[in-house]
Amino acid sequence: MTESVGFIGLGGMGLAMATNVLKAGFGLRIYNRTAEKARPLLERGAVLARSPSEAVVPGGIVVTMVSDDQAVEDVTLGANGLLGRLGNGVHLSMSTISPRTARRLADLHQEGGAHYVASPVFGKPEVAAEARLWVVTSGNATARARVRRLQEAMSQRVFDFGEDPGAANVIKLAGNFLLGAAIEAMAEAFTLVQKHGVARQEAYEFFTQTLFDCFVYRGYGALVASEHYQPVGASPSLIRKDYGLIIEAAAEGLVPMPLAGLIHERLTATVAKGRDDADWAGFAREVSESAGL
Repeated sequence: MTESVGFIGLGGMGLAMATNVLKAGFGLRIYNRTAEKARPLLERGAVLARSPSEAVVPGGIVVTMVSDDQAVEDVTLGANGLLGRLGNGVHLSMSTISPRTARRLADLHQEGGAHYVASPVFGKPEVAAEARLWVVTSGNATARARVRRLQEAMSQRVFDFGEDPGAANVIKLAGNFLLGAAIEAMAEAFTLVQKHGVARQEAYEFFTQTLFDCFVYRGYGALVASEHYQPVGASPSLIRKDYGLIIEAAAEGLVPMPLAGLIHERLTATVAKGRDDADWAGFAREVSESAGL
């Protein structure tokens, strides 16, 4: 018998991920605040839910892929929230949220007899569409085992970080910090060579064939070298939210992270200038402009 999974949140990432859940043979009950976004999935046989609660099959699995901590809390704990109907089921939370929120939600699920598994992802929407995300996960061991096939349907590999429900979210924040640090480093380096008469593209081609021959430098480096920040993988405002979480987690752990603060300021300036319709790597413009370019 086909297991029916609930899926809440059909943004660029969520829609691609939910499509792969359907392709893997799961039944799907979907909820999104803007119901029109559900149309492609309804045409494939998904069932439309009118509330987060209605997306849940009691005792089953429900996935959330929404924008931030508040959105996760709203669909989980708010009026017609999923937790009230989940029973002894599993909430697979794939959003980028704070470790503190993940741990608090896990405790609330446990009190009600349900399970919470943290499972944020790495990859852009086009990667999600190809089911090639990297998924990190943590939480109750039995619940992690239960959702594994579902995670595999959306990813190229799942990385397990144990029982602490906050662990996967710490990894997600650390990964986003590393991506931002790479973008900042390339922005400064390419601006330096440009100011000294060397083309940005030449520097990009040299470094990505030698010292920094990896997909992050190749992918984001192409955007920074060309200063053309399309298509949008994630918006500056969305990743600015993530950097707020990074700074919050750093403060909680007494970890000085001055570079995270700098990148947060770059993203803040980018959003303030109305540049939220470009990829978040567009914060690299702040470096060029500060150098008079």
